[in-house]
Amino acid sequence: MRLNALLALSLFALPMAGFSQASNNDQLSPGFIYSMHPKSVHAAHSNADGPGALGNRSNGGVLGVDSLSNWSGSFYYPGEDSFGNLQYAWQYTMVGNSPLVRSSDGSADLDFQGATTTIGAPVIPVSLDLRNADGTPRFVNGHRLYSDATQFLLPVLKSPIFANASYDSSETPTQFADAVMRAEFFHQSSDDWHTLLRARAETPRTMVLLKGTYLYALNPDSTCCAYVLIDENAFGAALFPATATDTTTPVGAAENAGDIRTKDLSSFLFPNAFLFSNGNPSDCCIIGYHTYDVEPGSAANGFREKRYVLDYSSWVSPGIFSDPTFLDIAPLSHEVNESFNDPFVGNQTPWWLAPNGNCQNDLEPGDVIEGLPNAQYPIALNGYTYHVQNEAMLQWFAGITPSSAIHKAYSYPDTTVLTSASVSQTPNCTAALP
Repeated sequence: MRLNALLALSLFALPMAGFSQASNNDQLSPGFIYSMHPKSVHAAHSNADGPGALGNRSNGGVLGVDSLSNWSGSFYYPGEDSFGNLQYAWQYTMVGNSPLVRSSDGSADLDFQGATTTIGAPVIPVSLDLRNADGTPRFVNGHRLYSDATQFLLPVLKSPIFANASYDSSETPTQFADAVMRAEFFHQSSDDWHTLLRARAETPRTMVLLKGTYLYALNPDSTCCAYVLIDENAFGAALFPATATDTTTPVGAAENAGDIRTKDLSSFLFPNAFLFSNGNPSDCCIIGYHTYDVEPGSAANGFREKRYVLDYSSWVSPGIFSDPTFLDIAPLSHEVNESFNDPFVGNQTPWWLAPNGNCQNDLEPGDVIEGLPNAQYPIALNGYTYHVQNEAMLQWFAGITPSSAIHKAYSYPDTTVLTSASVSQTPNCTAALP
């Protein structure tokens, strides 16, 4: 069982006529996705002093589960829940240990002070084996339809997700998600508070897909593949195990082999693999999501529910999308940072309407900024220019004006992307909350 939070590019698209599960015409032109344009709708924001505030105490991790290190806190901001009920206090759970919370006189609550937390971060490259409907290998123009993910493993391991770069939220170089977390709690945390990922490459896996569940675009040399579009439901069924002992899927095989553990934050890396919804390739593109796979506990772990926190993220090669900065690790940076902020996909917030038009009521900091013209932030590291996604910070969701984050900002690393806090909305963003 799993819970998901999606990274989707909401795109205007021309319909692809005649596509169905039984269609023989499943080859796309390389420009099919490129010609689509991200949807961008600007929402109204208020510059008045907001009523939001962060709680000044924190709690330990979620009880009764076997999972990665986590802690809980809260903020206060009038808003409505999914049923339209007015609510003031909003609890959240984040990865790692709590920052050292300081009171106004400089004293500290020492109960949950955190220094550095290190979390295992296995990266599993998942290649795509595109088959005929009967399960036999498929060839087009003499080339087998097989898309290799292992070619992107080393660039990912050397990227700012796992390697240190310089950020002004940390006195020493650090990793991207840690830098964002430190920016959020910059005035509450101690200098040695960090949440770091210890990357390790694990056994590559292969996802087998049958004709009718995918479409593909070939490379200029007719090899597979510039990118692959996959039916969202077929992808989920092929990625996650049906039972705890199922080893036929990438997640199930990795769990049973011990390649990923409940104490890890695991990434399943795909090669230009994007998902479409509702059986319609033009209803595209989901490019990543973070989630957790739930498996039953045993006597060995005190019969606690096992939660494997993980993400599916696609590498993005140049030229696929019209945004020249939506490249390489942009999806992975989005998903890892959201996992840090909402590992169990349950952090509810007041309804918010983002500048990109997204209307949600959850703590998904990447969704606030995705698709905006300045969504990505370039970082030169290890001989390559990577593109991480800028992230909204907790103060934006909590309506805190002025922001209590670094530089009184609402976004990071680019603090100019969001210039004011969220304004609470009624359910489905029909209006600003009175």
